[in-house]
Amino acid sequence: MNPEPGTNSEVRLPLTEHLEELRKRLIHSLIAWGAGTVLCYSRVDSIYRALLSPLTERLPWGSRLIFTELTEAFLTYFKLALWGGFLLASPFIFYQTWRFVSPGLYRKERKILFVFSFWSTAALIAGMAFGYFVAVPSIFSFFLGFGGSTIVPMPSMKESLSLVLRILLLFGVMFEVPLVLYLAGRVGILTPDLLRRGRKAAIVGAFLLGAVLTPPDAVSQVLVALPIYALYEAGILLCALGARRNKGENRG
Repeated sequence: MNPEPGTNSEVRLPLTEHLEELRKRLIHSLIAWGAGTVLCYSRVDSIYRALLSPLTERLPWGSRLIFTELTEAFLTYFKLALWGGFLLASPFIFYQTWRFVSPGLYRKERKILFVFSFWSTAALIAGMAFGYFVAVPSIFSFFLGFGGSTIVPMPSMKESLSLVLRILLLFGVMFEVPLVLYLAGRVGILTPDLLRRGRKAAIVGAFLLGAVLTPPDAVSQVLVALPIYALYEAGILLCALGARRNKGENRG
């Protein structure tokens, strides 16, 4: 007998069937990733130009991006195509993951997971956009300011791409903090009072993270530390909201 939709069935599939289902989902996801990579590689030069435009637009006259190893340009483009292919295939990969895990979840768990996935994706995109339009131009302007009449910057295309991707990923993860704190309050792991008492430690931690995760200059550190702390404050508000909902559900 088939279980009712939205319920967690007591029927247990054999381990071999679970492994076969997992293998099928992984193969489909890898095919989608490969197709996205091929598509991105066909436009990789345009993608690279757009991604590095905050740097190239600030290079002084006579400067340009260079590569110093024969394989550097190809490997850099291929790395970028892999990242772009994964982003293009990520909705399909999420769908495959959802199809694999959803049969074992209750209706309420499916709803929570779906909502979390939506807001997590939105926060990641918002963080990467902030990094690209705010942090990356400021960081590049600071570093290029060391150039002069006798020192001309000639950035490596590989290192420049790696720096941009690290910054985008860093800010994308940072913007997940309020969502994580909301979930912690929702399940009762953290309370907003505990987070408020930890404000001083959060300030110190934000600047330590800024010092560790960015190049060794004050501008980059502040650009990372201030958004981290602002997100911590937003997380306190969301944690309070999650805690209120948790109390309401427990009373019900």
